[in-house]
Amino acid sequence: MNSKFYLFPMLLCLLQLSAFSQETPSDSSGHDWMSFDRYPVHHKKSYITWGGDGPLLSFGDIKYAGDHVRNIPRFTIFFNVGNNFNYDFGNNFGIFTGLNLKNIGLITKDNDSVKLKRRVYTVGVPLGFKIGDLRRGKFFFFAGGSYDLAFNYKEKKFLNGDKVHKFNEWFSDRTPLLMPSLFAGLRVSPGFGLKIQYYPNDFFNKDFKETVNGVSTQPYKDVESKMFFATITYDFGRVPDHRSMKAHWEHKKHSHHWEKHF
Repeated sequence: MNSKFYLFPMLLCLLQLSAFSQETPSDSSGHDWMSFDRYPVHHKKSYITWGGDGPLLSFGDIKYAGDHVRNIPRFTIFFNVGNNFNYDFGNNFGIFTGLNLKNIGLITKDNDSVKLKRRVYTVGVPLGFKIGDLRRGKFFFFAGGSYDLAFNYKEKKFLNGDKVHKFNEWFSDRTPLLMPSLFAGLRVSPGFGLKIQYYPNDFFNKDFKETVNGVSTQPYKDVESKMFFATITYDFGRVPDHRSMKAHWEHKKHSHHWEKHF
């Protein structure tokens, strides 16, 4: 398997983690250039922000041939990252789009012995609007829709608590290639955010066919699989630009030099 497929989510994760570890400096004009928890107070009508999902808690409504199957809430942190491209028409209304990487999936317990964990990595493009205090970011509501491209599927099977089988597929036919969704959320100073996202279509592809021991079957034909998740760290902190980053590091260098002499 080509290792370059693993580099994409790893690099995005490192990019977001590096942002979390930085301080909240300002450039020479006093403009905030990057912070995970602070809203970009001094910004133009169009600007780029961090905007990916953070830790996700997923839920599902799963039925096999009309019978409900026990669903276990799924919590995941990696890799949920992204950026948003914003345009504010005024102090109280704006729109945004972007590019977000998400790790979404379902955990089912078919009976007391068998548990299945299934997830996909997706790259999504959201399109939404914001209403509220967009100038200072004290409080605003946002909502919209997203189209996600599912590019990696993984499944694990557990029997009596022991992992007995797993596999990984790129661009698998087990799930739809494109996964539309609807979302809504709010942001409150100093950086707390909450977002709910719902996928109206089935998580599994009902038309998927596989051959086992020479027999062709459609394992998801009678499966209904709806999913939604909640995340509490969806943010609109500003992404750094080149000039403000340079000013920040020059400030850090000068401060370090000053400390050495005292």
